[in-house]
Amino acid sequence: MKTLTTAAGATGAATGDPFRPAFHYTAGRNWLNDPNGLVYLNGTYHLFYQHNPFGPDWGNMSWGHATSRDLLNWDEQPVAIACDEYEAIFSGSAVFDEFNTSGLGTAVNPPLVAVYTSAYSDASPLAGRQAQSLAYSLDEGRTWTKYHGNPVLDRESAEFRDPKVFWYDGGAGSYWVMVAVEAVQRQVVLYKSADLKSWEHLSTFGPANATGGVWECPDLFELPVDGNLQDTRWVLIVNRNPGGIAGGSAGQYFLGTFDGVAFRSDSTVTDGLQTDGSRMREYGWLDWGRDYYAAVSFSNMPGGRRVMIGWMNNWDYARETPTGAWRSAMSLPREVSLIRVDGKPALRQQAIDPFCGLGAVQYQPGPQALAPGVLALPAEAGVARIDVEFRPGTANSVGLLVRSAGDERTIISYDVAEGILRLDRRESGNVRFHDAFPSIEAVAVPLQDGHLRLRVYLDRCSVEVFAQDGLATVTDLVFPSPAGTALAVFAQGEGAHLVGLDVVG
Repeated sequence: MKTLTTAAGATGAATGDPFRPAFHYTAGRNWLNDPNGLVYLNGTYHLFYQHNPFGPDWGNMSWGHATSRDLLNWDEQPVAIACDEYEAIFSGSAVFDEFNTSGLGTAVNPPLVAVYTSAYSDASPLAGRQAQSLAYSLDEGRTWTKYHGNPVLDRESAEFRDPKVFWYDGGAGSYWVMVAVEAVQRQVVLYKSADLKSWEHLSTFGPANATGGVWECPDLFELPVDGNLQDTRWVLIVNRNPGGIAGGSAGQYFLGTFDGVAFRSDSTVTDGLQTDGSRMREYGWLDWGRDYYAAVSFSNMPGGRRVMIGWMNNWDYARETPTGAWRSAMSLPREVSLIRVDGKPALRQQAIDPFCGLGAVQYQPGPQALAPGVLALPAEAGVARIDVEFRPGTANSVGLLVRSAGDERTIISYDVAEGILRLDRRESGNVRFHDAFPSIEAVAVPLQDGHLRLRVYLDRCSVEVFAQDGLATVTDLVFPSPAGTALAVFAQGEGAHLVGLDVVG
């Protein structure tokens, strides 16, 4: 298999860096968290991100930068927007100002414009505030200049952050829309602008549905249902920390309408709001695992595609993950779409596949009945993609044991009676670095015509599960020993069948 992402990832396992991913982006050194400013321009994808250039812990927040031609092989670039004594550079977005509405470029050379949160230090006249600022690039993202008129939007708030900006063209007019949060109030605030510099308040959404912790890193975009451009829904993303469905940080979503002024959800609950409890499982969650947060989408994507990337970590233990000089990775990019399930639109997420056209099928047994017990497979699966289809029949449960060696294993299981898919990482390797790390994740996954289909991506420190073609996803970090590459299938009870299994890697 061709090695992906960074040179650091390619050599990680051979240089005493056993957890450096092979196909997920990591900075060469130091701290990384939220993806920022995801934008496509002239054949290049730009991934900016929260980054500490000076160490592996959170602090000195600046925008790191990486570029790719295919969303998979990333080249780390110099720091794009650096903190200084007056401001930290918190999360935000980037847009291609094609018609130079901002006046920061020219008609011949329109700018890339980053809209970011200035978190002002005690040395600033705006000490303690979070406000929205601009930086711009006239060389396709290689170098950046902070706008001299910053901040461009100041609510005199200490928790106003994470602007996502896009161009709206609809019945209410044509203008830039900013979607940001008042984090502690659990509100999404929407503004509009003709030039990215002067902003007018449009509306406020929330609190609604899951309201534990703070709201962060919103996104808002329109998707067709089943590819029908005459039948669309708007998707509002709100990341929250803590209080996620699996504990700690997570992302929730709402489906609804946006008329250029206000977002209206089809599934909003505003009475009797819960921070935990049974109702939480009725809400829309981007991922049911512990390690998919701050997910946002690319702007200016060709062909109307909507691709998201999340931070593959959790604030419960992010500062203590056992990775040494670097800390944290990004998820695989995911293309998101809406399909109708049981008469209602549902969000589907499918990974941009790092193995497509690169890896030969290493192992592919034929269909077979599964006797009760564990069936070890003659396949190495440390860095791999596994496609598996079960027909559980009358069995109690079926599943996979992955990244196994000795007493180490990560268990992906499906309980037939409950209709619940679980990922159990309690014995996945190094789990003792934080009390919150050992965990079992669970999501309801109905069988389809009696079948369960899973696509599982295994990297050196992660497991990403896409169930039923991406209608449910579970993402978890794991820290197994390098020897943990064994793979097995299992069944509890009689009547299960393995319909198909491909191991690529």
